[in-house]
Amino acid sequence: MRLRALVAMALVLTIAPAIPALAEDSPAPPAASASPPVSPPAAPGGQETPAPPPATPPPPLPKLEAGLASDDDGARVIVELAAPAEAAPVAGEARQLPDAEVVLEPADTSFIVVEGTGDSLAKLAEDPRVLSIRRDRTYSPTSLGALSSGTLATSLQVIGADKAHAGGTKGQGQTIAIIDTGIDAAHPDFGGKVVEQACFSATDGGAQSLCPNGQTSDPASADAKTPACLNGQVNLCDHGTHVAGIAHAVAPDADIVAIQVFSRINDCADEGGVCLTAFESTLLLALEHVAKLKEGGRNIAAVNLSLGGGLYEGACDAEPELAAMKTRVDDLRAKGVAVVAAAGNEGVPGAGAPGCFSGPVTVGATGDDDTVPYWSNHGPVLDLFAPGLEIDSAVPGGGHQVYSGTSMSAPFVTGALALVAQKTPGAPDALADRLKTTGRPIVYGTVTTPRLDLNAAIAGGTPAPPVTQTPLPEEPADPPSGSEDPSDEPSEEPSEQPSEEPSPEPGSGPSPSATPSDPVPTPVPLPTVTITVTVTVPPAKTAAAPTVCTRGKSTRTLSAAQWAAEATRGKGRITDATLGCYLGLVTKASKVFAEVTPAATAAAAYKVLKPAKKTARAKLESELLAAWLNWANGGVNFTAKIKETATLKTVLTSVEKARLKGSSPAASTSMLKKQVNARRSA
Repeated sequence: MRLRALVAMALVLTIAPAIPALAEDSPAPPAASASPPVSPPAAPGGQETPAPPPATPPPPLPKLEAGLASDDDGARVIVELAAPAEAAPVAGEARQLPDAEVVLEPADTSFIVVEGTGDSLAKLAEDPRVLSIRRDRTYSPTSLGALSSGTLATSLQVIGADKAHAGGTKGQGQTIAIIDTGIDAAHPDFGGKVVEQACFSATDGGAQSLCPNGQTSDPASADAKTPACLNGQVNLCDHGTHVAGIAHAVAPDADIVAIQVFSRINDCADEGGVCLTAFESTLLLALEHVAKLKEGGRNIAAVNLSLGGGLYEGACDAEPELAAMKTRVDDLRAKGVAVVAAAGNEGVPGAGAPGCFSGPVTVGATGDDDTVPYWSNHGPVLDLFAPGLEIDSAVPGGGHQVYSGTSMSAPFVTGALALVAQKTPGAPDALADRLKTTGRPIVYGTVTTPRLDLNAAIAGGTPAPPVTQTPLPEEPADPPSGSEDPSDEPSEEPSEQPSEEPSPEPGSGPSPSATPSDPVPTPVPLPTVTITVTVTVPPAKTAAAPTVCTRGKSTRTLSAAQWAAEATRGKGRITDATLGCYLGLVTKASKVFAEVTPAATAAAAYKVLKPAKKTARAKLESELLAAWLNWANGGVNFTAKIKETATLKTVLTSVEKARLKGSSPAASTSMLKKQVNARRSA
């Protein structure tokens, strides 16, 4: 059975929330009323008026996620069950189905992981013990890259951690959990504070376990120095140690629980190369493990998630495919564990899961001068900013490295929560509110987000004066190479006849080269959790910062044929690195191209943009991908009016829903071609 290639994310250690996955806004539930119910008025003659018929309940959501039933290639899915006791019998049923395989059957949890074709999954969904079947998505780390200079001490001073330490508050009696790529527990920076470790790692579909024992789980170790973590001289698993080092620097007396959730992929996105990715199923197991440790008496104040998947503009609580993760996050909060999530490094007003949930403390990045870097996600979905620019912290083997990214910002807050919990114990939301109400206001546009001020939170001081950043965080005037606007090229309209000529050689896709031209250091990509986490690792370490991946600044849109030319080696004006960045953004924001039709590489995108057979589905997907690329290139924004009352966001949401259900309406194809992808100003 062939599974679709995993979407590789650039090793810019970016595990932060991405832009909203285009979920339609759900209407708010009606406010509860304290008034007693009003009796219906009596009818003339003293007879009671018949009660109105009861409202028809909404139809139940389908068990099988849209698009899975028509997937003939096979997909890796999470089968959510009514209770843990149902796992074994349902797994037994799945094994009897043709073209289905049970790849993970965790003990004492209410889900299993199955690989199967659409027909077999549809049959499994008929079992009343099955609550839902959804794709086992992936997540990535949220850091941006290695730099050659930087200091952690100055950032600790910026947030007032040095003053808190001088006052005797260092996190005594508290524990922080780091769910990431493992840890070098023997690193001298930690001083023996790593008290517990565990590992959950997928081993199927081309994935190699990163657990020290080589199995799908290791209850005793999250060692980041195992042979599977090494790619030549590069340690692929250094992200977790770096993140833990920051949290420990903020809370040096707190204990550390390290949990590894990533897997190694040796052929990422059909492009070759090595990357790390974390599946949703392993992340769910890690969250459940933290909950069990808390129940068992471990005083865990906060858990750090410097990883993320998808792109959401606002809260994603209502997204059906994220319900299981949200449940685990809410369960931890109910048990007294604060959840901290990195926002992501796409430079957009939003975040990825789990940062897009309303429950976690979602963190963006600032420099030590309180400037928001252009690559940090921002906007109302964020709860706090914290230092994330040029942070020097521990890496496996006893050394140190300087990384930037919201992955680095989140552990400042995780450590801060441990200190606040020591000083004034309380519920997670109360601790987070204390950090938010005492933080220094950072004002940008119409949004104000506080920057962490730990000393004010502990000492009870008033917030520092606001800092106003105008305009919004934006890329430097001298952007990374590849930001050219290709829309000045002559228009090349697609032929309506099937192409008989061989396809030109596609571009090399997302293999960005290190470019030290940015005046602002590039963030390290968060480990991707798509609800599979994928981090692409460069072949060798370099002191130069990799090119950051953010939306472009074009003022025009391109046709599908023009984008096909951009995906052809030697013909387009956009560099391979920039095109790879755009395709990475598209696969985060789109459900069709992340889960149904591969488009993560230039070669795959070319086949979509210029299909050999012009079927209705192929035409729709060609225009849909072009629309997404125009968004990534900056030629059109989500808020742009496409029709009288419809914005680009609502249009893409509607078209993707139709495609996931197997429909390819010609009207949608025409509308995307004429209203979105025609040459015009943004």
